[in-house]
Amino acid sequence: MTETRPANPATASLLVLIILQLVMLAALFARTPPHPPLAVAPFAMAPFLAAAIAVAAAAMMLGAERTRGGAALSALAALAALVSYGPHKWFDAAIPEIWPAVLTAEVAVGVIAWRLVRLSPLAANAHPAGHSSR
Repeated sequence: MTETRPANPATASLLVLIILQLVMLAALFARTPPHPPLAVAPFAMAPFLAAAIAVAAAAMMLGAERTRGGAALSALAALAALVSYGPHKWFDAAIPEIWPAVLTAEVAVGVIAWRLVRLSPLAANAHPAGHSSR
């Protein structure tokens, strides 16, 4: 029988971002309000969302917080999500309609950042032997 490991918090947070971005992309295609704009300088929104989703999925496949590549892609996915869901969205006119997604995405980005900082080699070296933060 195959033993499965539970997902780590960064992987779960990446899945949250993927789901939010897929729903956003579906709303864009269907033009269901409140949907994102078709384009924001300097890019069209659909290709950007596709890239953000792809990076988050790749981070999950590489081990979001278990490998150097996974951690790098997790950080990139979190930054990409902030384009759509960052703190600037709290000043958007549509915030009464979009705040659940903004809050959820920002929590997910915060979890990713916390896990990557906490598990970084620099953080591990800051603790005396036998007192790892992992």
